[in-house]
Amino acid sequence: MQLPLQIVQVGSEKVNRTEQTRDISSGGVSFLSQNDVALDVRIEYLITLSGSNPPVKIRCLGKVIRTEKKDGGESGFEVAVSMDRYQFMHPTEAKAFAAAS
Repeated sequence: MQLPLQIVQVGSEKVNRTEQTRDISSGGVSFLSQNDVALDVRIEYLITLSGSNPPVKIRCLGKVIRTEKKDGGESGFEVAVSMDRYQFMHPTEAKAFAAAS
């Protein structure tokens, strides 16, 4: 399932990167990224569930459980992240949260 995914923090570093999920389950998510991420690093991300108005956003906390180069690294990396905790966010709350990142 392909959904918009916004990465807001990697380890102790605040970031603002937009990716797209390749796969999602109750245990985690995988996505393609141009940036490699170290294993076991904590990551915070927002998933946007499409098809609703306003869009539903889920704030997730997890850690990187797998990362591998695609096509020798030229096509980026496939990153798998656990979903250890999650919280559904009200649209105004999600907008303010993303802007602060």
